[in-house]
Amino acid sequence: MELKTTYYKSPIGTAKIVGNNNGIQSISVLDDETISSSAIIPECLIECVSQLDEYFKGERKTFDLKLNPQGTEFQKKVWQELLNIPFNKTRTYLEQSKALGDVKAIRAVASANGKNPIWIVIPCHRVIGSDGSLTGYAGGIWRKKWLLQHENPNKQQSLF
Repeated sequence: MELKTTYYKSPIGTAKIVGNNNGIQSISVLDDETISSSAIIPECLIECVSQLDEYFKGERKTFDLKLNPQGTEFQKKVWQELLNIPFNKTRTYLEQSKALGDVKAIRAVASANGKNPIWIVIPCHRVIGSDGSLTGYAGGIWRKKWLLQHENPNKQQSLF
């Protein structure tokens, strides 16, 4: 089935959304602001654009989308576990490894987190270093900080 693409301008960059009726395959953030979003959003991507818009407006805490990320079985297992991290909560890479049943897989888990193809919806931004540091975010540490602050109901307080 042919993949469709659309763009959504978020407060922290333009999101490129790719998917079809089988689900969302990827959402990536682009630094290039010159991309213009087309007036016509493919029908299979409308709900994703709508839910991202609600998220950025502070009206949505969970996503209800059909997802179809492409990766190895291990990566898919890691990405599925990321979906268990609630809005406004964080988990360390070690805690993520423990949740997956293998403390020694911390580097493999961190690597799979970094390859997460579905930005924000699969919330890899909620995984932090054991010391509370904001480490390892493909979209840039400043975006990770922005997203965690966006999800924090006590926005006037420091996160760490």
